[in-house]
Amino acid sequence: MQFDFSEEQLLIKHTAKEFAESEIAPSSIERDKEAKFPSDIVKKLGELGFMGMMVSPQYDGAGLDTVSYVLALIEISKVDASLGVIMSVNNSLVCFGLEKWGSDYIKEKYLKPLARGEKLGAFALSEPEAGSDATKQNTMGHKEGRHWIINGMKNWITNGTTADYFLVMAQTDKEKAHHGITAFVVEKGTPGFGHGVKEDKLGIRSSDTSSLTFDNCKVPEENIVWEIGKGFNFAMNTLNGGRIGIASQAIGIAEGALDAATKYAKTRKTFGTEIANHQGIQFKLADMSTKIEAAKLLTFQAAALKDAEQSYLKEAAMAKLYSSKIAVECALEAIQIHGGYGYVREYLVERYLRDAKITEIYEGTSEIQRIVIARELLKD
Repeated sequence: MQFDFSEEQLLIKHTAKEFAESEIAPSSIERDKEAKFPSDIVKKLGELGFMGMMVSPQYDGAGLDTVSYVLALIEISKVDASLGVIMSVNNSLVCFGLEKWGSDYIKEKYLKPLARGEKLGAFALSEPEAGSDATKQNTMGHKEGRHWIINGMKNWITNGTTADYFLVMAQTDKEKAHHGITAFVVEKGTPGFGHGVKEDKLGIRSSDTSSLTFDNCKVPEENIVWEIGKGFNFAMNTLNGGRIGIASQAIGIAEGALDAATKYAKTRKTFGTEIANHQGIQFKLADMSTKIEAAKLLTFQAAALKDAEQSYLKEAAMAKLYSSKIAVECALEAIQIHGGYGYVREYLVERYLRDAKITEIYEGTSEIQRIVIARELLKD
């Protein structure tokens, strides 16, 4: 498969790179230390069309392809992976699902402001007892008249304290197991709906993560996405595209680590010469670069298949599995190249490692990706 980027795709990449360097980079260290959500930057991303990149202009989106989305997300995550995941969730997990399976009412009321970046979305599937096994939903919903009453709790929700609209999966028919799960749009401020404290995380600290609580939360029936009992299918199909977003985030982290390591190697001297002249350092840089290019090919392949409306389940899982793995490896090598300086905040590379690790966990752990890949390989 050959990738020859169009002028428009290259312009998107350049715009994202310039924005990341001028608007995101200056506050990234402070926001990481203080775990401060980048509200103003998210708003500017929306103004650029980066919060609804793949949404049709009919619903106020940018109408771009998935390859353009990958290019932009890599550049954003290269500077700050926290902005990368905020952007990824809104695009991949919220806007995509609402456009594909939402009713006209949902698209008009919720998708349009999300695509414009005026509102922020969140995806609520995980629970205290339902992580990798998402079929075990304990958040329950029962119908009363023209409303559904939701009770339960969600865990590890990105944008949990800052989102305006939440895609919530709830068990509406326990006898049907995962075929009885339904997806709802729940608005922030709905009576009975709240969130827990913001988690104090190892990495992506500028992105907020929290639990969600539902105590007789009353949701109108028109806020059902797709149809009753299709919530699990909705979540799994949406996550397939989300894995392309996380793979892109991981590649951005790995590229940031490589750039930092290369720059440091050209200036740091030992034994009378820059360490870039030592073969041991050169081998590390070469391996990092090779791994990044391989991850990009996997991710662009998945994105191209999605754009062509072909099956991309296996390819997205492979991209996410490999990209997250090499993000951690490249961050570790960047620290090693920096030596003792790599262990302190001043030189930034320790943040790449802290940010990289979560890409092996959220939106499907590496172990789950291997299960997905193996199942696809073993199909008759």
